[in-house]
Formats: sequence, C-alpha cells, structure tokens
Amino acid sequence: MTSNFDDRTVPAVGLNRRGFIKTGVGIAALGLVSGALSRVAYAADGFIALVHTQAAGDQSAVDSMIAKINQLAKEKGLQARVVYAQDPATYETIFRTLADAGASVIVSTFNEVGEPFKALAPSYPNTKWIQLFGDAIEPPLPNVVTVSYDYYLGCYLSGVFAARMTKSGKIGYIGGISIPPLNADFNALKAGAHSVNPDLTVTAAFAGSFQDPAKGQEIAAQMFNNGIDYIQTDSAATDGGIIAAANEGAGRMLSTLARAQYPLGPKSIVGIVSLDFGQSLYNEVGKALGAQWAGGTHVATGLGTGVVEFELSPLYAEQGPADRVAKSKEIWAEIEKTKAGILDGSIVVPFNTTL
Repeated sequence: MTSNFDDRTVPAVGLNRRGFIKTGVGIAALGLVSGALSRVAYAADGFIALVHTQAAGDQSAVDSMIAKINQLAKEKGLQARVVYAQDPATYETIFRTLADAGASVIVSTFNEVGEPFKALAPSYPNTKWIQLFGDAIEPPLPNVVTVSYDYYLGCYLSGVFAARMTKSGKIGYIGGISIPPLNADFNALKAGAHSVNPDLTVTAAFAGSFQDPAKGQEIAAQMFNNGIDYIQTDSAATDGGIIAAANEGAGRMLSTLARAQYPLGPKSIVGIVSLDFGQSLYNEVGKALGAQWAGGTHVATGLGTGVVEFELSPLYAEQGPADRVAKSKEIWAEIEKTKAGILDGSIVVPFNTTL
C-alpha cells in the first residue's frame, strides 16, 4: 500500500519545522513523541523522500516534484515522504531522521543542501542522495548525485524569440535572486536578443525572493509602464505577481517557467522556458531505484532532454492577439533552427554569470 503525504495541510508547530512535523519520523527526530517511528509502517525495501526547501503551491517546480515523487512511488509500490524544510537550521536533522528511518532515496533541492549532504551521506552508505539544482560535490561521494540545469540555453532561445516578437524594442527579465545561474540566464536572454538585433534594450531585475508575488507584480508593472513588452520570468512562486501584472494590459507578453502557469495568463503567456523539476526528479529517482545506478556523479541537463525546453503556449495560440499568434508561428522555424545549432555546437552560448 502506498502512503503519500503532503506538507501543505500540516499546522505549524514551533521551530519553523511546519512541514517536518507531519510524519512520525519528523516527530521522533524532534523528540516530541516517544516511539513515533513504531507507528509508521515502511516498505521492506525502504521509502523515497523529497525534502523541498521552497514552499508548495507555486504551480511550478515544487508542485511538479511532489506530483512526480508520488507518481513514481505509486508505480513502484513504494511509500513516499514529502517534507517542507522551511528553516535551514533543520536541514541536517531532517535528512538524518529520514536516513535513520530507512529511506532508500533522499532527493532535495538547491545549493543550500549541499553541505548537509556532504556531512551526512558518508554515514548512510545504503541511502542514495540526489541534489537537484546543485554544484558538483568535491570530492565526489559514492552515494550522491548532483544535478544541474543548462536553463540559460532555453533563455537564449527566448531572447531570439523576444527579439522577433517585441514591438517596443524593449525586453525584460525578472529573476528571484541574483545568483550565478540566474545571472547567466539573463545574459543568455540578452545574447539571444542581440544576436537578432543589437540595438534592443534588455533589462534585468531581481525580486530578492522566489516566493514574493507582490514584489514580482510591482517590478513587472514598472517594466511594462516603461515600455517593455516582453518579460522572461525566472522566479518560481514570484511569477504569480508577474503574470498578474501582464494580465492588466493589452500587448504584454511573458515567457514563464511551467506549463501549469498557462491558464493563469492565456492571453499574455506566449510560451515557457521550462525547467521541469518534476520530470528531472522522476528521471533521477527512477535511476536510483535501478540496479545500475552509480553515485559520485554530476549530471548536467540541457536542451533536448525533456527537462529544459523552450516552447509555445497552446492556450496563447487559441486566445492571444491574432497578430502576435501569427507572428509566433511565423518565426518558430527560426527558433527550431537556433536550437539545432546549439545542440550540434555550431552556436555556442556563453555561460556568463557577471551582471
């Protein structure tokens, strides 16, 4: 019997461990309930666990990962645990407790979990550890895989597309936090746009958070008011506010992050540079459950993998302004040609992290 959990329904219980308290293993780790583990029946061959460090409900990365780990658990006849690690001070406790409870695979997100992984993985050699969106761990650990994403390549395609779609000659980018990968995403967007027209203006802004829709809306509204008519988003849940700002005026175009966002802006979201964290999780955890899995590796995932892509919104094709929809279809062959050039190496997109 598969038992899946979702931390969104769990009340807060001190120490900023809202999501962690939801399972017996979390309670036992905090010493709040003696013998809690004995009440939790795990599969004989362990369970798979997702520890996400951003809140669920983003209609993007986190929601897709939760859906996919539950799907995979059901397919494999395993149990899944989904834990929201809201407070970095709890990361090591959460990971240790899951490993002590017999997790066969622990997957977590972003660079901030790298140090806890390095500290704990050697003590739990029978647990397979997967870090999504992280730098390679040095020296490599035999039971750890890190996964990075060449998202900037999709942003380059968005820049080429934006250069053809813009009427104002002004393109924007809104990221969550200015960190090297997101800086590279902006620079790639700008490089793509300038490969078509070097006279275009390409402007970057950062909300300072991946979970602040109000700030995203404020920045996007200012950009649109300044004449920018195409924005590439890169800010997870902050995207919600950017989409709201785009919906407030005609002729405003967005490229966002996830297919689940299409219904939020059917007349403004032209397409997405997708980073399908859910599919990536499904791929990597599926491998870890196989007999041939090898740790100690770093996996770079880019275009042509089903994880990072640039694609048009089918809802925009149905409901967007007729002239813009026609234009997007007209120039799509150029986008496909550019993508092919990136894949065959004839087009080299620099990974530039300097703003």
